[in-house]
Amino acid sequence: MKAEVLRKSILQMAIQGKLVPQNSSDEPASVLLQKIRAEKENLIKEGKIKRDKTDSVIFKGEDGKFYEKTGKEVKDITDQLPFEIPDSWIWSRVSTCYDIRNGFTPLRSETRFWENGTIPWFTVDDIRRQGKLISYTQQHITCEAVNQDRIVPPNSFLLCCTASIGAFAQTTIALTTNQQFNSLTVKYLYRKLLQDNYLYGIGDYFADILHKLAGKTTFEFVSTKKLGEILIPIPPYEEQKRIVEAIEKFEPLIAEYDKLEQQAKKLDGEIFDKLKKSILHYAIQGKLVPQDSSDEPASVLLSKIKAEKEKLIKEGKIKKEKPLPPITDSEKPFDIPDSWQWVRLGELATKFTDGTHSTPKYVLAGVPFLSVKDMSRGFLDFSNTKFISEEEHEILYKRCNPEKGDLLITKVGTTGIPVIVDTDKQFSLFVSVALMKFSKRYLDVNFLKELINSPLVQQQAQENTRGVGNKNWVLDDIRNTIVPLPPLNEQKRIVARIQELFSEIDKINRQ
Repeated sequence: MKAEVLRKSILQMAIQGKLVPQNSSDEPASVLLQKIRAEKENLIKEGKIKRDKTDSVIFKGEDGKFYEKTGKEVKDITDQLPFEIPDSWIWSRVSTCYDIRNGFTPLRSETRFWENGTIPWFTVDDIRRQGKLISYTQQHITCEAVNQDRIVPPNSFLLCCTASIGAFAQTTIALTTNQQFNSLTVKYLYRKLLQDNYLYGIGDYFADILHKLAGKTTFEFVSTKKLGEILIPIPPYEEQKRIVEAIEKFEPLIAEYDKLEQQAKKLDGEIFDKLKKSILHYAIQGKLVPQDSSDEPASVLLSKIKAEKEKLIKEGKIKKEKPLPPITDSEKPFDIPDSWQWVRLGELATKFTDGTHSTPKYVLAGVPFLSVKDMSRGFLDFSNTKFISEEEHEILYKRCNPEKGDLLITKVGTTGIPVIVDTDKQFSLFVSVALMKFSKRYLDVNFLKELINSPLVQQQAQENTRGVGNKNWVLDDIRNTIVPLPPLNEQKRIVARIQELFSEIDKINRQ
């Protein structure tokens, strides 16, 4: 069982009355609620408070069903209740027992709202810095920026209802919050019924409900009205204490369990990663799939690749490059099938270049300009790219022109990551990325990608990456990389088998 599943199981037991035993000496929550309501009626009669027309009370009828009374209206809500609770507990709406305040952000342009502010102003960053018990805030606002009714008293529950939805905390100080958060404070009449930290103890219960509510909207947002309508199970006052104490005792144990789980997950990941590397190593040795005598040998394939390059040179489409040195027997790391051929990576390319060596002038919008960071996860990521103008792109594209089906290889910083260009979208490259163009008739791009990922090539990349700081795998060394070349049909069979095995490994890893 995963730590998060264990945490939710404990919470589910807590809110169903199964985590701690009930105590017959505890005053039932229903009796306590009756006393509170009687006190409330007296205050209304004395004119000290006004009647809340939206206030409701939930009770169990003689027929065993649950009803909710709001003003004079009574309706059956049995089907709305998510689970059963002990007889000494009650159901209530959040708005019945808690004052809900929504947060806000004063205008940033108004310095009088922010300069020398003394009122703590809470955001989700304070949870990231402190955890879920808030004793200070990073930012403050002035008295001029906030009305007194916006001040959230200590011990209130803070719940994020948009963006980082479901994040929650409890404040130990008076503060205000930004608009992401709503605060829930026990209504003064209900303090005899509710512990201040009860909501904090069952905070994950609210997080789950908010995610379900937000999922029904076009964007993640839960209104104060929807928040107020949430049903909460309320145990007797003394039992609330015992529940929170029990949850607090379990939390460090769950945290330790989670730590061990993460260690095991990391170990599993390392094992699966090693297994994938072994598969790639077998693949490039010709041991993953059987050879087929009807396949055209790689020697013939290589001759066709060389002939095509010569043709492109004669047509002026590519430049003639300096010949690569022959591969000696001592350089060959292992035996390969007779139908295969040892080659240098540059022999397979019709063009090997890298992106611009000069930092371009960036613009707010235009043509994407990619570097290592935009492909470090093994695929093109346009979500956080910089942009250059169309005019500058046209100049850079004359030398380095990535097109769909080409192969990119990272060569500065994190080196040796192969990425297939899988889009028709135009973009330019920085010097940190190499571009490899090749004949799509004679080489399978997916095989080339797995070839670069193989331990053989990764070891050469590591050995030949030089320099200090942002280390560089220079183009000449990339072109000189030694690789085995199978027949084209076998390249495709190898890729299919790799994908099949990797899919099975990933499936096991997710379990």
